[in-house]
Amino acid sequence: MDFSAQLDDLEQRVQHVKAAATAAATENHAQIQKRLDEARAETDRAFDAANQQANATARQVDSAWEQMRADAKARGAELKAKAKRRSDQFDADVAASDADWAEADAYAALDYADWAVGNARLAILDAIDARAYADERASALV
Repeated sequence: MDFSAQLDDLEQRVQHVKAAATAAATENHAQIQKRLDEARAETDRAFDAANQQANATARQVDSAWEQMRADAKARGAELKAKAKRRSDQFDADVAASDADWAEADAYAALDYADWAVGNARLAILDAIDARAYADERASALV
């Protein structure tokens, strides 16, 4: 399993968030509001995509697990006669199932990290916007 591509994508997203925060720090309230609206829309799209991917992965793992159980049941009579083979096959199936679950957990963690980066982007932009708005209000009083 190669997670490099997803980690590279996550790194690019972090750089994008950093650039957006830097740019937003010099913008006025209206510009930041536009940036926030775009960020919210992107986050919603990313969350929907991650949710769909997580559901697909869960279905795939569930399907693989059900298939493994069905295969084990169908081979029951043959495996009783070949105890050593059964032990080896069972170990391989369990290891494969463990690998499937571990990969699903890794994808879920990457999806969560992706969501967290998007959420951090929203929080950073919201904080910058709140400060810009407060500064605008304060300067209007002078």
